[in-house]
Amino acid sequence: MKLKKKAKRIIIILLLVIVVLLGYLFINENFLGKSKPKEVKIVNKIDKYGYNLKDSKTKKYHKMFDELKKILSEDELDEEEYVKKISEMFIYDFYSLNDKTAKTDIGGVDFVYSGALENFLVKAEDTYYKYVESNIYGNRNQSLPTVSEIEITNVSQEAFAYGDKTDEKAYIVEATWDYADEAFSKYQKSAKLIFIHDGDKLSLVELQ
Repeated sequence: MKLKKKAKRIIIILLLVIVVLLGYLFINENFLGKSKPKEVKIVNKIDKYGYNLKDSKTKKYHKMFDELKKILSEDELDEEEYVKKISEMFIYDFYSLNDKTAKTDIGGVDFVYSGALENFLVKAEDTYYKYVESNIYGNRNQSLPTVSEIEITNVSQEAFAYGDKTDEKAYIVEATWDYADEAFSKYQKSAKLIFIHDGDKLSLVELQ
């Protein structure tokens, strides 16, 4: 008789555990696969220059990409217009955090010189992107900045040494920008960007 009572208690406890577990699984949609991470797709490319447009980018960035594609498709490339456009795109993509899925989702990487990319990513994660919360499942409530207006204030060319090389006609671009929300008015709003000739394209080698 005692063994039967003990067996009943074990069965009741197991049933309670199962009920609690099922309840938890139904509440947490991620376990049921109802809220899977969104797959990012590349929707446009400029193959010659290695530039890719992801569907996760904003409409404003999509427009910038189309403008860049037009500049690069001209029979005679206007390098100054090219460097201005990629400066705008880098600033918008790097300093806008609201569309990023995590602190590792660094913006502007398409424009960074490959030899400086690793250091760039580490520094970005440790500084500007450090406190970006994950939004893989689209449920983030964190308030983050979005760049609004960008102004290229000056473009010049001068010799610039990097590694064991020197680009005699590197581009020095100075720019300022604002944020869509005044709450971020104290964030960085100006920079100097240095681009070098890197094969067919111009690549960002230093950000000041």
